[in-house]
Amino acid sequence: MLHDDTSAATGGVLSSPHHPAKAKRVVQLFMAGAASHLDLWDHKPMLEKYHGQDSDFGEPVEAFQNGLGPWMKSPFKFAAYGQSGKMISDVVAPLGECVDDIAFVHNMVGKTGVHSQATYLQATGFQRPGFPGMGSWISYALGSENQNLPTFVVLPDHRGFASNGPKNWGAAFLPASAQGTAIFPQRDNPIEDLTPKADYVTSAADEAGLEMLQRINQRFTQQRPGDSRLQARIRSYEMAAAMQMSAPEALDLSGEPAHIMKLYGLDRAGATYPKEINPAEETEYFGRKCLIARRLLERGVRFVQIWSGNDNGFPRRNWDSHENIQRDHGPLASGMAVGAAALIKDLKQRGMLEDTIVLWTTEFGRMPSSQGGVGRDHNPYVFTNWLCGGGFKGGTSYGPSDQWGYKPLERDRPTQVYDIHASILHQLGIDHTKLTVRHDGIDRRLTDVHGHVINDIIA
Repeated sequence: MLHDDTSAATGGVLSSPHHPAKAKRVVQLFMAGAASHLDLWDHKPMLEKYHGQDSDFGEPVEAFQNGLGPWMKSPFKFAAYGQSGKMISDVVAPLGECVDDIAFVHNMVGKTGVHSQATYLQATGFQRPGFPGMGSWISYALGSENQNLPTFVVLPDHRGFASNGPKNWGAAFLPASAQGTAIFPQRDNPIEDLTPKADYVTSAADEAGLEMLQRINQRFTQQRPGDSRLQARIRSYEMAAAMQMSAPEALDLSGEPAHIMKLYGLDRAGATYPKEINPAEETEYFGRKCLIARRLLERGVRFVQIWSGNDNGFPRRNWDSHENIQRDHGPLASGMAVGAAALIKDLKQRGMLEDTIVLWTTEFGRMPSSQGGVGRDHNPYVFTNWLCGGGFKGGTSYGPSDQWGYKPLERDRPTQVYDIHASILHQLGIDHTKLTVRHDGIDRRLTDVHGHVINDIIA
């Protein structure tokens, strides 16, 4: 148990003899804007049967906007995949080859239908700012496997940040070195301020400046022992210097063989795309991040967070499909599925899936009733997460939602984000109740005062 506000990670795995670590790294796929469980993973024949009829929930319903129109079936077709016979929609068909490696959790519940708060909850375990991201907690607990790359890397949507921006992966009261480092692979300058841009800066001058800075920092450290803020700042500069060599190599895909590029949907070099959201463009952008994630993981990065979708705007470039599920979810889901399936297959063929956890999540789901005829409103009352690798039981569908996909079938036994976080920490060899840091007089932890390990989805 860690009680110092500014304690630094020791780099040792916090394992228990009762919970041997089955995983050592995590990649999180975060769908910003709220992806619809009903149109991707949670097949509901009742919506097909009663499509267009007045929605009757049998109880008062609080909608976020005005999404209580008639029942609406998915515009996408569902089919069974794998030995498990898991039903998923045609827009995520590439993941059909992976369903026997995936544990689906269909009875997730949130606490709010507001994007920013719900995003915080999924990303940090709290629905307000000021708390470390899950990647920060894991980085803090387990330390780094590579001194030349950050422990926690974030690959945002190329169009911009999701709700809350960098606060989703901030370190808050943990050491600054635990925060996520944002990289934009699609930009000309993927990492801001990594290398000098001025023509007069030479490599020799750069090295001399760093050497002088190191001497000053050492002198300052001797005068103020025990100040972890300074240590974190020094470490960040050292990391930046190391990244000048290692990061460009990790982001360079030119050495990847053609069959791997094709697997990730990156075999259309130089392609141009229309202004409208389209599957080919989404496939390239998301697939590139997934391939870079694999390269980062195999180079020792502990936690990689991949975002799909930016904050609210029009036309939609996120999963917030109030107006038209088919128009928005179709391209985003197709692109996501190609990249996610490629990542799972690639990790598996390299022997890395067994100790890498892949988490797919979003802030909440969407309503089974329609909004504006072909859109769906927010549904924090039930939605889907899935986990793959790292000792999770593939071919599993846990915790069904009700016949409409409105709430959990067993309303008194929902799954909360705390349970997902507790289960991931468990697979990493960490007791979620013991990974604590005292802040403002409270022993804070990722799971707050909640959370149970979901043993039914652990192999």
